[in-house]
Amino acid sequence: MLYFYPRTGVPGQELPEGWNLIPGARGCTPQACGFRDHAEELGDLGAGVIGISAQTTDEQREFAARVDLPFPLLSDAAFLLADRMGMPTFEVDSMRLFKRVTLIVNDSKVMKVFYPVFPPDRNAEDVVAWLKTREMPR
Repeated sequence: MLYFYPRTGVPGQELPEGWNLIPGARGCTPQACGFRDHAEELGDLGAGVIGISAQTTDEQREFAARVDLPFPLLSDAAFLLADRMGMPTFEVDSMRLFKRVTLIVNDSKVMKVFYPVFPPDRNAEDVVAWLKTREMPR
């Protein structure tokens, strides 16, 4: 499964102007931690987790270490994958960011799209519940 998220906070950096007022912007850390906390269960259901944002690899590496993520975060700072897939984005403070979307992919086919993702801290539970209702090849 792939989950696209706007951005996580960076220690020592202020949030973008008006961040808390942008629908769907807040919640990246709780979302990631939810997938972390459900990683074993997701694995048992045949799902590997990959998080994707437009942040730099260094920012993602710092975040993953800080919250102890057991799965990779990938940077699509050039929006190559996002544009190819038509992923929704938004702009704030001259930054283009992903809207929060979770995809269940099997054999290169998108099987399920979670969009909008709300609340973000329940996204992992929603994915687990959906996977439990499906027979996904492993």
